[in-house]
Amino acid sequence: MTSVTEARTAPRDPLPVVGGRFAPALGFRRNAVAYAAAMWRAHGDIVRHVIGPPGMDREMWLVHHPDGATRLLSASTSHAYAKRDQVHDEISTWLGPGLLTAEGEEWTRQRRYLQPVFTRAAVAGYADLMVDEIEDVVAEWDVSHAPTVDLSVLMQRLTLRVVVRTLFGDSAEGVVTHVRSSFPTVSDTIIRRAFVPVRLPAWVPTARARRGRAAAADLFAVCDAIVESRRGGRTAGRTDLLGRLEAVRDSGEHLTDDELRGQVLTFLLAGHETTSIALTFALHLLGRHQDVQDRVRDEVRGVVGDGRPTAASAAHLPETTAVLKEAMRLYPSAPFIGRMAAVDDEMLGHPVAAGTTVVVVPWTIHRHPGVWADPLVFDPSRFSGTGARPEPAHRYAWMPFGGGPRGCIGQHFSMVEAVLALAVLLRDHRVTALAGTDHLPVTSLITLAPVDPVLARLERIG
Repeated sequence: MTSVTEARTAPRDPLPVVGGRFAPALGFRRNAVAYAAAMWRAHGDIVRHVIGPPGMDREMWLVHHPDGATRLLSASTSHAYAKRDQVHDEISTWLGPGLLTAEGEEWTRQRRYLQPVFTRAAVAGYADLMVDEIEDVVAEWDVSHAPTVDLSVLMQRLTLRVVVRTLFGDSAEGVVTHVRSSFPTVSDTIIRRAFVPVRLPAWVPTARARRGRAAAADLFAVCDAIVESRRGGRTAGRTDLLGRLEAVRDSGEHLTDDELRGQVLTFLLAGHETTSIALTFALHLLGRHQDVQDRVRDEVRGVVGDGRPTAASAAHLPETTAVLKEAMRLYPSAPFIGRMAAVDDEMLGHPVAAGTTVVVVPWTIHRHPGVWADPLVFDPSRFSGTGARPEPAHRYAWMPFGGGPRGCIGQHFSMVEAVLALAVLLRDHRVTALAGTDHLPVTSLITLAPVDPVLARLERIG
């Protein structure tokens, strides 16, 4: 494996092209995570592909080291890379406008009016609503009659309800079924179209495009219903996301119906999916490591007792937080972060031509033996500072929320929600994983996804 040091000090020669013109597209469409990891193991920290037939081809680089993430994402250099890669284009096509796909001054404008929703003070104000939804969902689990559960299904339902209640002020009962059935179809459409050697226009009525269009229409209808439920003066004075979006429009700023729906859809999907993935794999790992689970339970009971956890108590649960961070290291919700080189640049000592798609791979960065000690070992003490495997000092060694100016606006919201969810669940339940390994097979649509159900046994305890 070529080392990063060698790559940085090598002459500025072009990287060799790896693989054929169609193999990378096929590999990404089959299982992007597995393919990227295999390329890293075989070719090192930076891998260059050329995809598509001559005259219609494009370059894609896979970067597996935090130094590359620094170049791509940090404020001082990120201007050289734009969010205009193939995945970005497809997300814009199928999900509409929103903060996720906006660029330049438009992104700055949107970020400005959305930021107040996600400040620490605002998130603290949502904590009671979060706990209400979490407790309601947990109370509905009849573990005495059906102790075997799919953690992925349960956590998706939980986080959807929390997001809809806190950000949109509504009930999620009518939302969960639609998102669970339609979002995977849209995600599959986006990823498969993004990695074909030659893309047809989205309006061409292929079978996949028809399925994607129907699923997107279903999601749009859900978002329109959420917006409509708050019309007629019911938004006035509300400080949640939807209230702020409507206030922006009422103030005279241009915000069309499509833009409003796009923002609702962006935060509906992104706001539940990343947290759901983190909780699913955190619970699986705790179900495999009962000693760590017991420490988390003791910590929660010591801080919260028989009361309700709050945003303030979440800040005093370091063991619980460390478990989540370690789960996010092993299973980052966003295993790929792509950009397109806007100008000629350099990546780890190699020249990058403008127009090249550069994909940083948190999945491999988080498992890099040159960055992390014993990277495949589940060890939450990395993040609590109490063990023999300290967290690396590199800013981009751990990046489940991205980084730089375009880092996830909802990072604090997600972490507080996840800590509160673990606190409520583990205080009164024991989780036992039924899979016999820490390392479950995964794939990637827009976000990470388990290949199989994440089965566990839930037992209520005193």
